[in-house]
Amino acid sequence: MNGRRLSCKAGFGSAFAGVFLVLVAITPASALAELERLAESEMSEIDGAGIGLVFDNFTFSHGTDRPDADGNQARIFRISGIKSTDGREVDITVNHLYIAGANSNYGENLTPVNLGRLVNPWRIDIVDGNGIGVPDKAVLELAAPSKIPGAEGFDCMGASAAAGSGQCSSRPATADWIGERADIGMQMNVAVGDDRSANLNIHARSAVIDGSYLRLWGDDQRSQMAGQFKLNFYSPEVSINACTQDGTACGSRITMSDFALELAIGNSLQPVFFDVDGGGNFILEVETIRSPGAGQIAANGLRAGSNAQTWDFYQDYYSNPEYRSNLQIGNFSVGDRDFGAARVEGMLIQHLQIQTKDLAP
Repeated sequence: MNGRRLSCKAGFGSAFAGVFLVLVAITPASALAELERLAESEMSEIDGAGIGLVFDNFTFSHGTDRPDADGNQARIFRISGIKSTDGREVDITVNHLYIAGANSNYGENLTPVNLGRLVNPWRIDIVDGNGIGVPDKAVLELAAPSKIPGAEGFDCMGASAAAGSGQCSSRPATADWIGERADIGMQMNVAVGDDRSANLNIHARSAVIDGSYLRLWGDDQRSQMAGQFKLNFYSPEVSINACTQDGTACGSRITMSDFALELAIGNSLQPVFFDVDGGGNFILEVETIRSPGAGQIAANGLRAGSNAQTWDFYQDYYSNPEYRSNLQIGNFSVGDRDFGAARVEGMLIQHLQIQTKDLAP
């Protein structure tokens, strides 16, 4: 099988610092649940629309690099078919992937976590596009627990936040409650040719993705799938480090404290399109926002003298915070060296195209 590489071209409304994040959702290896009585206040908040998912006492742990306790062959979670720029085979083996409760010590001590709440579950729903800026369309929505008013919610970052401190519905763990914020991590071995010397480890503590969603619908004009993707990812600590294959020696840990990513790809004025070309390569595209016609916007840029409808369209596009992406890091450190805070705010994707290509055999 030929490998794939990515070619990407993009234009942004402000300077862009590249961010890559992979989110994996997998059926639990171990999940326990029981029916519980609902209070009257909880019953009153459930409307019966769509499908709601709540995972109680959820733990997922997948290790693939060793035989099981009975000596049976290990189950391999491997990504192959990729080549390096110099033509060598690239093999990625995921040795450990986990989703568990807070304070797991980078996956060493796994405990259960709750994902979602009965009054604010994960959702699979068909929504009316007229209410979300997609006229006359039925829209498939896959959504994490939504954000709620600050007077009722919890700070999205604080691992010990109290009620009324923020907009996240997912509650942090306490001495008496396992909470709804998961430790997430992955250890993978990336081999280039015969070199399989190091493992790459990525961990996020007490992570919250409230307010995230994926919306999909069919676009009639382009005869393609269109969508909107919003990813909110909050964690008191995201860390990356590399270790030897046996784990006896590790390099300096890269730590991003108070990590907050609010990524918006596609919106009601400028959706993201998904397609496959004649060669079987995948294409993801956010089209350039249309340009105003001659004379529709006054030379001084003011509404007075402009076509009011056109001016309002661009005012909404450039000023709506839901269309923009933000990245904040409270402190960035490598080992024992601190580099301080980092912040990129108000990123607006004005054009984006990502396309896979066949590598030469």
